[in-house]
Amino acid sequence: MNRIVAILIAAFLGFMLLSSTVFIVDQRKHAIVFALGEVKQVISEPGLHFKLPPPFQNVLFLDKRVLTIESPDADRFITAEKKNILIDTFVKWRIVDPRQYFVSFGGDESRARDRMGQIVKAALNEEITKYTVRDVISGERAKVMDAIRNKTIIEAKVIGIEIIDVRLKRVDYVEQINNSVFERMKSERVRVANQLRSTGFAESEQIRADADKQRTVILAEAYREAEMVRGEGDAKASQTYAQSFGKNPEFYKFYRSLEAYRASFKNRSDVMVVDANSDFFKYFKGSGTAGSAAPAK
Repeated sequence: MNRIVAILIAAFLGFMLLSSTVFIVDQRKHAIVFALGEVKQVISEPGLHFKLPPPFQNVLFLDKRVLTIESPDADRFITAEKKNILIDTFVKWRIVDPRQYFVSFGGDESRARDRMGQIVKAALNEEITKYTVRDVISGERAKVMDAIRNKTIIEAKVIGIEIIDVRLKRVDYVEQINNSVFERMKSERVRVANQLRSTGFAESEQIRADADKQRTVILAEAYREAEMVRGEGDAKASQTYAQSFGKNPEFYKFYRSLEAYRASFKNRSDVMVVDANSDFFKYFKGSGTAGSAAPAK
């Protein structure tokens, strides 16, 4: 019985000793094998590996994936025109030199994040002071980010980290000057609107004046042409009348007398006192007789 227990204990101890010498490296991890704080081996390929049992050798696993650092709060920076702005950033990074990373931070990711934050903030401080607010927000934003990225890449390489990307999430004015900026923007928009309104009114007045001028010219031309046509018509009518009445003067006199009678006796209430033997009533008399005409009423 005692022999069986001893065999089981020995087997358990042997299993524990064997398991402490075997470790598996995941494809998402780096493995650092070190002895008494000194790095002996860096393994980045996934698979089954062996080492000496503790305390002779130990294994530390580091994340191989792309990690993200986001600033918890916006940091204040000063631009070239001495204006304060708030900037939120995020950084994409990964460990490419596990040995150097371990030497720098002892495998503590929180220390690495703090160091990365300091590197990015120092690069921002150096670059933002070279540009205006307008450049940082829109005009030269890509250029600013490229400069910051290049500086952080150089600094991060020393501590075994590769910078994938650095981005400005938000760029804003500090609260104290937001109102003045909004008022200035509003004033500028109002000025532009008034300028456009004035320009539109001036153009409308010019268009209206041109239209009135064209209307006057068109009416004058039309009136001139109408008078010319009317004059030509009257001339032709007079010529026609002269030719027609020249053939029979007596008929012309008769026609003109009828016109005079029509104009004189237009209404029943019209009264005219004229000698009945006057030439005016010549055609009121019978043909070839000297009878007197009745008084005109």
